[in-house]
Amino acid sequence: MPERFRVVITDLIVEPLNHERAVLDEVADVVALGAMRESDLIGQVENADALMVYHYFRLTRATIDRLRNCRVIVRPGVGYDGIDIAAARERGIPVCNVPDYGTEEVADSAVAMAVTLARGSHFLNSRLRRGIGQWNVDQAAPIFRLRGRRFGIIGCGRIGTAAAMRAKAFGMQVSFYDPYLPDGVDKALGIHRSESLAELLSTSHLVSLHCPLTAETRGMISANEIRQIPRGGFLVNTARGGVVDSQAVVDALADGHLAGAAIDVLEHEPPPEDSPILAAWRDPSHPAHDRLLLNPHTAFYCEEGCEEFRTKGAREVLRALQGQPLRNVVNA
Repeated sequence: MPERFRVVITDLIVEPLNHERAVLDEVADVVALGAMRESDLIGQVENADALMVYHYFRLTRATIDRLRNCRVIVRPGVGYDGIDIAAARERGIPVCNVPDYGTEEVADSAVAMAVTLARGSHFLNSRLRRGIGQWNVDQAAPIFRLRGRRFGIIGCGRIGTAAAMRAKAFGMQVSFYDPYLPDGVDKALGIHRSESLAELLSTSHLVSLHCPLTAETRGMISANEIRQIPRGGFLVNTARGGVVDSQAVVDALADGHLAGAAIDVLEHEPPPEDSPILAAWRDPSHPAHDRLLLNPHTAFYCEEGCEEFRTKGAREVLRALQGQPLRNVVNA
């Protein structure tokens, strides 16, 4: 009998590993470490033939340089900023992702949160539950009709495009800023292309982020950019926490420049107890409290989607173990 491969799932996913084993059981043993930090991997991954890595920590050169047999590192998700892809490339290890899972769910979540904020639903729910204000709409006014409002998208890839289609269904005018897309995408989608980030921000009533976290996008939305959004606008981030300055969001909510913000992703997850955005969200006396909606990085989630990213991630591992062409290499 040929020797079996060893596939290690570093974090997030634990037993039962039914989806992964359904794909890999004939060729590999699959183990899950349930690690919460990179140091938990020491002595556990060095002989792995493949790694499946999620998002509880960053997989750095220190770990990658210890891998002796690894044929592939798979990120069973879209974003791969948590893996040192350059270090893996230097070692000849391809890094792959699952770029199409969660497209619908993240777009649904982004537009749902935007609408919840813009319709005043979150604000009124937060206030009235604490017995603040009259049992009517007055304290949430002014609320404007969604139809005709400008929905601005930063990053119009798979998820950004799906969000655009959903915003259009509400009758909103949609703009996007994405300098890496070819000409004509705007015409194909029937939406407006902004030539600069400043143009998009200054003309959008609702801004939704759908870009990856890179050296270029880290900190891209800071206090200066938030001030370019018209007063009374809304900001939604289901992309990556490091793209947005969370302190600047809290400040803009507190002084009323932003009427609301929905944040699904933070730079550190879970956030430290001294996080300014966590403090504002938990403190009913904070002026940003009622206008801030936080989720724990769950915009991607649905039962069908979990099966999809786990199965597709395992299939990419199988292709690598069997020497077949890989489908989604991000560090070629």
